[in-house]
Amino acid sequence: MNESKHAKYHFFVDNKKYETDHASLSALEIKNLAGVPSNHQLFLEERGNDPDRALSDGEAIDLANPPKHFYSVPPATFGHA
Repeated sequence: MNESKHAKYHFFVDNKKYETDHASLSALEIKNLAGVPSNHQLFLEERGNDPDRALSDGEAIDLANPPKHFYSVPPATFGHA
């Protein structure tokens, strides 16, 4: 049997590195791999002065270059006066 080597893609969630064989994952799959509670919001850190982007659970994220950095935010941390 011929075993082919698969490309590895890595990404960071809350400053911890994770690795996958998949070039693309949904935000929910990323949260599941990282052990982020399903009710937390996942954000993609954008480069430079671009604002970070909130992700919906079904949104597909391309994990190809450069490595993506995400962070999670618990619910009810926005909109408090």
